[in-house]
Amino acid sequence: MQVIETNHVPIKAWVDGVAFEEVARRQVENVASMPFVYKHVAIMPDVHWGMGATVGSVIATQGAIIPAAVGVDIGCGMVAARLDLEASELPDSLAAMRSAIERAVPHGRTANGGPGDRGAWKNPPHAVSSTWTKLGERFARIVEKHPKIAKSNHENHLGTLGTGNHFIEVCLDEAQRVWVMLHSGSRGVGGRIGSYFIELAKQDMRRWFVNVPDIDLAYIPEGTAHFDDYLTAVGWAQDYALANRTLMLDATVSAIAETLGKPVSFRETAVQCHHNYVSREHHFGANVLVTRKGAVRARDGELGIIPGSMGTRSYIVRGKGNPMSFESCSHGAGRRMSRGEAKRTFSLEDHAKAVEGVECRRDVDVIDETPGAYKPIDAVMEAQKDLIAIVHELKQVLCVKG
Repeated sequence: MQVIETNHVPIKAWVDGVAFEEVARRQVENVASMPFVYKHVAIMPDVHWGMGATVGSVIATQGAIIPAAVGVDIGCGMVAARLDLEASELPDSLAAMRSAIERAVPHGRTANGGPGDRGAWKNPPHAVSSTWTKLGERFARIVEKHPKIAKSNHENHLGTLGTGNHFIEVCLDEAQRVWVMLHSGSRGVGGRIGSYFIELAKQDMRRWFVNVPDIDLAYIPEGTAHFDDYLTAVGWAQDYALANRTLMLDATVSAIAETLGKPVSFRETAVQCHHNYVSREHHFGANVLVTRKGAVRARDGELGIIPGSMGTRSYIVRGKGNPMSFESCSHGAGRRMSRGEAKRTFSLEDHAKAVEGVECRRDVDVIDETPGAYKPIDAVMEAQKDLIAIVHELKQVLCVKG
């Protein structure tokens, strides 16, 4: 761990052996300068520049919250579960299985997200509708106070994957047992909530003549009109994201069973973890709000998921409860180059070689997700060995991307 001194609180960074780009470092220094940041800012080894706040950062605050530090994909995270299948039970070709999963789970985005978007439900299935009924009651109460949030993709995005780095994978562990792992968040409605409150915070900064080092660090002070409303909306979006992943996990397992022509069930309890979220926690003798943007909670004994990339290993981990990281670890490998740079750097041949042995897309639209665009997962895991212990090592054999 490296300690970087600032004018307010220090930065404690688990970046030995991994890149910590200068633009991300400056962004973290801006966060550390905020007067309500508590003790220090913790930086995970997958750190890289992010909109609003740095991806791979853990920020504890007292008396205020920074909406952009939570981001717009509120509750984005992972779920993984081991199935009652061995590698030997999978067919030689997984193309049919990938097609079945792609039929079962809407993914991607077309028509600018408008009518006919392939990544949304046209007619949500019963499992989605019944889940939305429960979520919708709380959402309606939020919308009563903030009607601009109402016009968003909510029920028609529930149980859908999205785009970018979101994925569904079939993996094998170290004992050649089959797992399903997926990554997604609160979709359109979470994005609307995040964007709405980020803009409210910026408006408040201007109205109160508050200067911040970066307008994306606009904050909502505790005791003001928007503070409780924001935490209520964020909590709801995090629950939506968890339900979203649960629905997709069930749909994926059903698609696998359909392909194999036999029942398939869970063998190990699913691991669920957010990595873009805020929670009330107790650290260093004080009650604080902890914002994890691209970081996973890793309390002592708590299970988490650290994915690699389309062609590299992922890990089920157990937290060590390290207080210096606010009991956190990385949320993945972390990007080492932007999407644009990845598209300029790698060819389709490079990508095909990097994902050899994986049933997945090999077209130009996924070049920005090719493994070379990410930091080496081995180095990321080594840099945080005092934060987590490895429980299972997973290697994907099938990957669905939006």
